[in-house]
Amino acid sequence: MKQLLITGANRGIGLEFTQQYLANGWRVYATYRNETGDALTALDCEQLTMLPLDVTNDASISALQTQLDGVELDLIINNAGIYGPRQQALSTVSRQQWLEVFNVNSVAPLLIAQALHGNLVTNKGTFAVISSKMGSIDDNDSGSLYLYRSSKTAVNQVVKSLSIDLTEMGIKVVALHPGWVRTDMGGPNGLIDTSTSVNGLRQVLKKVTTKDSGHFFNYDGTEIPW
Repeated sequence: MKQLLITGANRGIGLEFTQQYLANGWRVYATYRNETGDALTALDCEQLTMLPLDVTNDASISALQTQLDGVELDLIINNAGIYGPRQQALSTVSRQQWLEVFNVNSVAPLLIAQALHGNLVTNKGTFAVISSKMGSIDDNDSGSLYLYRSSKTAVNQVVKSLSIDLTEMGIKVVALHPGWVRTDMGGPNGLIDTSTSVNGLRQVLKKVTTKDSGHFFNYDGTEIPW
């Protein structure tokens, strides 16, 4: 049975990942911050293990590392992320807000990889980060959204460096764009639902090979320029 860890699994894309991988026979280690919420708890499946995790807390990451000691994973999806304040124009940016977004979106994925990449070695697994097309410098033609854009650009650089550093262990590392999804973060005007996004991302992850490591993929399988 293949095994997966996913962070931020109690709602939105994370919850949909959990449901779809369980339905496909995977054992899923699903992390949540604070309360799990009815949706994740209601899954009540023998193949599901729910674990608390605050990605901004080093002690919490260390505790997760201990809980997963000896667990051989095929896939880690770093899904936990935040958008930050809705207003991110030049005149509204504050240092504290920016640091909070960076801490979750850019710093945490690296620390998760630092703590848990060893769990992927045996199965030569994949470490995936849910990024955003808004982190693509090539794609930025509208300005603004400084906090979110820059945090995703930064995590893309993390992905690239990890893909180089972990290549000798056989671990693949990719950045993924889920599309504009109708979630609490994406809002009601998103172009696709979570089912469409996650189904597409699963197909992408299924096909990832060593040559794809260090690349940035859309949920439809097309590559996105950095």
